[in-house]
Amino acid sequence: MSVLLLSHRACLHHDPGPHHPECPDRLRAVLKALDQEEFSDLIRDEAPQATVEQLIRVHPQGYVDAILGIRPEPDDSVALDGDTVMSWGSAEAALRAAGAGVAGVDAVCRGEVRRVFCAVRPPGHHAEPNRPMGFCLFANAAVAARHAQAAHGVERVGVVDFDVHHGNGTQACFEADASLFYASSHQSPCYPGTGEAHETGVGNIVNAPLPPGADGAAFRAAWAETLLPALEAFRPGLIIISAGFDAHARDPLAQLRVREADFAWLTEELCRLADRACGGKVVSLLEGGYDLEALAASTAVHVRALMQA
Repeated sequence: MSVLLLSHRACLHHDPGPHHPECPDRLRAVLKALDQEEFSDLIRDEAPQATVEQLIRVHPQGYVDAILGIRPEPDDSVALDGDTVMSWGSAEAALRAAGAGVAGVDAVCRGEVRRVFCAVRPPGHHAEPNRPMGFCLFANAAVAARHAQAAHGVERVGVVDFDVHHGNGTQACFEADASLFYASSHQSPCYPGTGEAHETGVGNIVNAPLPPGADGAAFRAAWAETLLPALEAFRPGLIIISAGFDAHARDPLAQLRVREADFAWLTEELCRLADRACGGKVVSLLEGGYDLEALAASTAVHVRALMQA
């Protein structure tokens, strides 16, 4: 199974500052894990920069201009909120992170590969159309979904999100459009305080909140009983994964107890569903995960499943 790995060194130049959990070492850990011999068959390419045209399908022009206009000096930074910081390299990193999703969509829709993993940062699922937050600048998965519709005529795009934090940004981008679908498992209560089960958009949003301490069995049940059936009923022409690994039991930012085997199981299930629904087309984008060892191991099993499923 050919799988494309997209990344770019510019994503290492987004530096929110010392002790910030969303640090460049996250991407270094992921790329080191994927340099092992078992991943030698990955097709590797550089993530391009998203264009303004691609970004404004999701974000207003003024917002895009404002984010791209923030270019601090090399030894300086700009705090957008209490969690979200831009350094001298952040604007290009954000363009590469969004551009990876776009390029991944191009690759699967052109039939060049069936699966893509985007090893990029900053993450995107908290970025709302008019608001950066939660370490996120652009809504990477939403930008990729809109590109699939605009450039490739994919009528129905499903985004699934297993990050421990609810993807309020993706939900905000999708909730009024029945051609887009969003399904999420996440800890609740937890940042950002959204993602209750009653938040259903126009019938295209499905949330499965999990209480602190929930383990892999609860995680699998949420997907098997609620989220995967809803995704299949939506009949997506493409599946995009917001792959956050901070539901792992070792992660310091939340209290779920998911393990590598659970991430592997879900990835396999999503690939099998994609085979039935949309010719196997899956694009996965890195979101959270803040224990470096757990992040590396979890990414490895996720990409292994993309390659083997």
